[in-house]
Amino acid sequence: MHGWNGKILRVNLTRQKAAVQEYPAEMAMNFMGGRGFAAKVIWDEVKPGTDPLSPDNKLIFAAGPLTGFPIPSSGKLVVAAKSPLTGGYGDGSLGSQAAVQMRKAGYDAIIVEGRAESPTALLIQGESTQLLDAKELWGMGSFEAEQRLRDVYGQSAGILTIGPAGEKLVKFANIISQGGRAGGRPGIGAVMGSKNLKAVVIIGLGELKAADPNGLRNLGVEAYREILTKPNYGFWKRQGTMSTLEWSQENSVLPTFNYREGIFDYAELIGGFAMEKIKVSQRGCPNCNMTCGNVVEDANGEESELDYENVAMLGANIGIGDLKKVSAINRMADDLGLDTISLGNVIGFAMEASEKNIIEEKISWGDYESVKALTEDITYKRGLGSVLSEGVKFASLKFGGETKTWAMHVKGLEISGYDCHAAPAMALSYGTCPLGAHHKDAWVISWEVKAGREGYGEEKVDKVIELQRLRGGLFEFATVCRLPWVEVGFELEWYPKFLKAATGIDFSWSELHQIADRVYTLIRAFWVREYGKSWSKEMDIPPERWFKDSLTKGPFKGAKLDKEKYEIMLQMYYRKRGWDERGIPTKATLNKLGLKDVISELQKKVELKS
Repeated sequence: MHGWNGKILRVNLTRQKAAVQEYPAEMAMNFMGGRGFAAKVIWDEVKPGTDPLSPDNKLIFAAGPLTGFPIPSSGKLVVAAKSPLTGGYGDGSLGSQAAVQMRKAGYDAIIVEGRAESPTALLIQGESTQLLDAKELWGMGSFEAEQRLRDVYGQSAGILTIGPAGEKLVKFANIISQGGRAGGRPGIGAVMGSKNLKAVVIIGLGELKAADPNGLRNLGVEAYREILTKPNYGFWKRQGTMSTLEWSQENSVLPTFNYREGIFDYAELIGGFAMEKIKVSQRGCPNCNMTCGNVVEDANGEESELDYENVAMLGANIGIGDLKKVSAINRMADDLGLDTISLGNVIGFAMEASEKNIIEEKISWGDYESVKALTEDITYKRGLGSVLSEGVKFASLKFGGETKTWAMHVKGLEISGYDCHAAPAMALSYGTCPLGAHHKDAWVISWEVKAGREGYGEEKVDKVIELQRLRGGLFEFATVCRLPWVEVGFELEWYPKFLKAATGIDFSWSELHQIADRVYTLIRAFWVREYGKSWSKEMDIPPERWFKDSLTKGPFKGAKLDKEKYEIMLQMYYRKRGWDERGIPTKATLNKLGLKDVISELQKKVELKS
């Protein structure tokens, strides 16, 4: 095969063994890579009912056939496992030298299984694999641990670490690389910690083989040049995703006070223009010429890498209107290995519970010192932090009463940075995301703002599916960053060209959509297999707050979602996906997508419709 290496490295930490396995070309054609490979391995190898934090769970690092080649923003890696936060499929995508180095080491994926007896680091140098003693690194923040390893293995090494949150098995711990690149919101860092795996270091000694290396190289040069010509490129380089904060405020979708409102009185103090005033540098992922990591000086005089999501959730959603303070909390979270989206969500939930006297602890909106203390308590599972470390769904069950209506999650994954009181399509995107409430699979809200906020029609369902096939499909299994397309208008037609030059295969859009649908349906099957008879359409419905509590300020004052209309839209989505009224794939759909073997497995758990 060209483009693919055709090899997977399997590491068993219990046995202290590593083995290289070849995979069939059929797997590449059916699932392509990245999320596709991860979903296939997790379906095949993680038995129903497996404890996500047990040695039996699989930790997967997976790339795609475009990863690492000299084309725009190709330094991406999918990290995946059964999620300890949701109990379903979980993954994340992060930019890291580890993606490029893994591919140059000759692997398209690494599967880690078992559990080491003591803290361990996995070292891959070309064809050599070693398990190293990492006791000295255990307990360190992710920044210091990475720097210690980088001092030994060099600046070009791919290094992935977890912080204390991963070690302590916080359910929304993630994996960190390059001083602030983070991935694995559904607790993939906790899975890594459960295996006593502190770090992965990868040094690739080979080169990637393309079907048409000269053609791919020329395409890359042309593509990099094309990105520079885009009208929004200059402003993007200045602000990156941080410009979204002003946009969200203007359109009343900025999560504020635990998603009560869509606007924040101090938004201008934490937005993109405020960021420019304290910006000191920029960072980017490998092979990227539109770097989006804006580095600022925080309240402690240290460097913190910002993007929209962490500022929205650690700023407006918890009432902090000082960007330097928001930046300090963000840096703290990255170093501890906490997902900033979930962190801002659980803290907002705790603030509301405190305000309503549901808990004894007093933590007020915007209370910076209390937020810092609570962040540490969450990491080390102390007091209230111990409850919040399990995620907002668990905390709402623990506190009981009305808290369920404003526990902002879908399927156990905390909602990312967009309020949906007046955004039905975005609500559907959150409801049907294969991970839980994440924007990365279908950031439809930008289109919805232009197309009209009020409607619940078929065009919105179609748009969600279209974006899921691209954002959650192509970009996740190819595996490259979607931001050139999303943010500066780099044309989609480049990607089949890249694939042709890399693999020698001329993929049509219908074939790429078919792979995306296959991966989505397999992930849905995994969820249904895990939940069995307790699965229902309710799993795909957002929190009650958006249906019951209207916005009280801003241009959409009085707005809330219509639940009946949402459920009609959800059923329309199911039909278009080939799933039944419960959101379960039908036999016909599974057969059509080449997932015939899934049928017998699913039928052990639920009744499948024809």
